[in-house]
Amino acid sequence: MTITPPALSVFETLESEVRSYCRSWPAVFDHAQGARLTDEDGHTYLDFFAGAGSLNYGHNNPVLKRALIDYIERDGITHGLDMATTAKRAFLESFQNNVLRPRDLPYKVMFPGPTGTNAVEAALKLARKVKGRESIVSFTNAFHGMSLGSLAVTGNAFKRAGAGIPLVHGTPMPFDNYLDGRVPDFLWFERLLEDQGSGLNQPAAVIVETVQGEGGINVARPEWLRALSDLCHRRDMLLIVDDIQMGCGRTGAFFSFEEAGIAPDIVTLSKSISGYGLPMSLCLFKPELDIWGPGEHNGTFRGNNPAFVTAAAALDAYWADGQMEKQTLARGEQIEQALLAICHEHARLGAQFRGRGLVWGMEFTDKSRAVAVCARAFELGLLLETSGPRSEVVKLLPPLTVTPEELDEGLRTLARAVRETA
Repeated sequence: MTITPPALSVFETLESEVRSYCRSWPAVFDHAQGARLTDEDGHTYLDFFAGAGSLNYGHNNPVLKRALIDYIERDGITHGLDMATTAKRAFLESFQNNVLRPRDLPYKVMFPGPTGTNAVEAALKLARKVKGRESIVSFTNAFHGMSLGSLAVTGNAFKRAGAGIPLVHGTPMPFDNYLDGRVPDFLWFERLLEDQGSGLNQPAAVIVETVQGEGGINVARPEWLRALSDLCHRRDMLLIVDDIQMGCGRTGAFFSFEEAGIAPDIVTLSKSISGYGLPMSLCLFKPELDIWGPGEHNGTFRGNNPAFVTAAAALDAYWADGQMEKQTLARGEQIEQALLAICHEHARLGAQFRGRGLVWGMEFTDKSRAVAVCARAFELGLLLETSGPRSEVVKLLPPLTVTPEELDEGLRTLARAVRETA
């Protein structure tokens, strides 16, 4: 596909230099449906980015769109802070019936601000309030958001540097396989906790992603997660699972930690919880942790009622019968087989891959190759982003509703992009 770079004058002259995705994808997008976007010149792109995981059910999903249009047309509440509304009630009932009760999870539901970092900030704040301690343990290559508290438990040096001030009260520990299996799991962490001279203040909580999306598609083993959960229980630390990108079915089950058989004390959700790309986030926690005073943590846009409408529609449509999980795992096997073939073909490049469900990453010995592969994929009509501290991983994040044919088309395009940049 031949793409003529658009006239981006208004974006270049008026919008801040902080913009990023538009630099990788120099097109002016106009409309989208399902797994495809179309720019204003009529070029169509297959989307293996899915709004950074915010569009698990695709662009303008017809079921969710109908529910949203009907709600708006009847003048349903749009902005409601934390007032009780029919839309919020419908969401809470659907979430309880389709997600919490089937998994025997008694979580209370908190609506912080509408973004993922809002949910993380609420989780950290609650953990410190409950335990009366300041220190939070996070993991190497973690990403938890761009506000100051979230940045303090984020690993990426470039993002941390943007804070402009010291980021304190966070301590990083090695993520699963960070030391290539040469050191027993949590050896360093346990030793620091035991040693009164270690300098590690007793942590209030540990925050972890089961799959580090922005950190390079680093997948934690179920046994590692179980050992972490046990360590937190033994050492009187709360376990926070950040499921903002990997939750809502991205890895197969609704929550990414289900495979490990653990029940975190606190869980954060955002991105695809609204189902439609509308801003919304949740902080879930065990009932005994609900020690908030009324209004102690709030936000003007924590009551995004249109998002409640699409979220309830998504849960009712996709999570009532268990089929979505089976479909996602089947699509994941399709990706795995294709990546296996690509890596076999390009073994001399040190090509390797990893992932779960519908989140996968591929990298090469030459760490700069991922950027070239994604650039060529865009020229061929496929949207892919990179991840990892040096943008060294090609990241695949298609909608969960992608068809086998669309998946095969995208994987063929990826294979071609790798071949043509080899």
